[in-house]
Amino acid sequence: MAMTNRASAQAGPASLRGRVAELDSIREQALAGPDGKATAAQHAKGKLTARERIALLLDEGSFQEVEQLRRHRASGFGLEVKKPYTDGVITGWGTVEGRTVFVYAHDFRIFGGALGEAHAEKIHKIMDMAITTGAPLVSLNDGAGARIQEGVSALAGYGGIFQRNTRASGVIPQISVMLGPCAGGAAYSPALTDFVFMVRGTSQMFITGPDVVKAVTGEEITQNGLGGADVHAQTSGVAHFAYDDEETCLAEVRYLLSLLPQNNREAPPRVRGGDHLNRRSQALLDLVPADGSRPYDMAAVIGEVADDGEYLQVHEGWAPNIICALARLDGQVVGVVANQPRVLAGVLDIQASEKAARFVQMCDAFSIPIVTFLDVPGFLPGVDQEHGGIIRHGAKLLYAYCSATVPRISLILRKAYGGAYIVMDSQSIGADLTYAWPTNEIAVMGAEGAANVIFRRQIAEAEDPESMRQKMVKEYRAELMHPYYAAERGLVDDVIDPTRTREVLIRSLAMLRRKHADLPSRKHGNPPQ
Repeated sequence: MAMTNRASAQAGPASLRGRVAELDSIREQALAGPDGKATAAQHAKGKLTARERIALLLDEGSFQEVEQLRRHRASGFGLEVKKPYTDGVITGWGTVEGRTVFVYAHDFRIFGGALGEAHAEKIHKIMDMAITTGAPLVSLNDGAGARIQEGVSALAGYGGIFQRNTRASGVIPQISVMLGPCAGGAAYSPALTDFVFMVRGTSQMFITGPDVVKAVTGEEITQNGLGGADVHAQTSGVAHFAYDDEETCLAEVRYLLSLLPQNNREAPPRVRGGDHLNRRSQALLDLVPADGSRPYDMAAVIGEVADDGEYLQVHEGWAPNIICALARLDGQVVGVVANQPRVLAGVLDIQASEKAARFVQMCDAFSIPIVTFLDVPGFLPGVDQEHGGIIRHGAKLLYAYCSATVPRISLILRKAYGGAYIVMDSQSIGADLTYAWPTNEIAVMGAEGAANVIFRRQIAEAEDPESMRQKMVKEYRAELMHPYYAAERGLVDDVIDPTRTREVLIRSLAMLRRKHADLPSRKHGNPPQ
């Protein structure tokens, strides 16, 4: 009996070594993917492989793959003899700056990254893991859509992704990185996520491609002209960020993740730098002209106030008349919404309202305080705006602010007129604190327009109408638009020295850190569409 046991002990490890060697061989195949030609073809397009992308996104050595050895079970159309490991998608988790992040990456070298049943089930599993563990999800998209050979099973796989995108919305940060083509129904998953990144020249998104567009409408257009990075970053607003290469793009994804919490139950990470909270900025006195009709760069103002002058603009190329940015104040992440006077005088229009509304909702969902810088002459007038639904689109921004329960501080730099003043987080719709610079003008409309309405008869009957008009403008401004009018009526909490803006905001945010707001019991609201 002893001899038998000894023999078994000797055979067991030898057999296990053989199994391990077999496993190593299989894993090597899975890691290598298709033959070198497919990898060379990917590189020739200026694109990285899925594993190269994951290596750039995550901390070195942190990636833990899930279902690496998964293969599809489909048959027909030659699929039964082509069953590569991973089935064209790499899934797993790792860390970014030490914090857990889940990721899935389409491998274009396998079935063109097309989604089949097994492929979809892998994505479903990693999405479920991200939701249940409360960690961000990043998708690296480079796929040809549904795997046609698998028919409706592939389409059902997309439905499962969309359902999970929606369930995860406002629960965990979801980031879509477009690194190749994304057509048809596949484009809806990125549209459901919080942020979309694109790379110029290699990534495209569209519902119907150029060939279909030409067949139906007769219009000829390239893939990039129809749905390239700049189109979606500047015209459609589908993409929040666009970069020239994948390396820069993925580095910026890491930076964005460093500004976001893991989930809706945690606060964003606080990282104090060397910038002092009491730092005063004399430059603000020169950056912003006292004359409300003169333009200036609001981005420069944000840079003067933010820690170390650093901030990340969201949707920088789309609706540039309003700025939405993530920054830090004394290490605390804040969302900044600001009118941009150098573009359309900072007026609110349809696109600006939509852009800011979505950003405010994102900040509120992930416990990011909101700081609003106002310098707004009103809503953009015009037939196109009215017929395009400026009322309901402007109401989106109003609804977003009114619904937000995070700390909210507004600062009026110069003019704040009409409905735009109310919509841009005025005290009357729930801003916790409202400050103003001594250059502020808060009114129903500008002094010129107001005088023309109120004193219309006096002006018309005067011997010198223009002189009378100027007199009435001056009188109206002195009575109702002086810098302390709103403060005297409690609509502004304080008029502050512009050089102390950073200090005032930081101290106010510190006080509001434990703010708690109870909401009415309801299933959900019905926001304007």
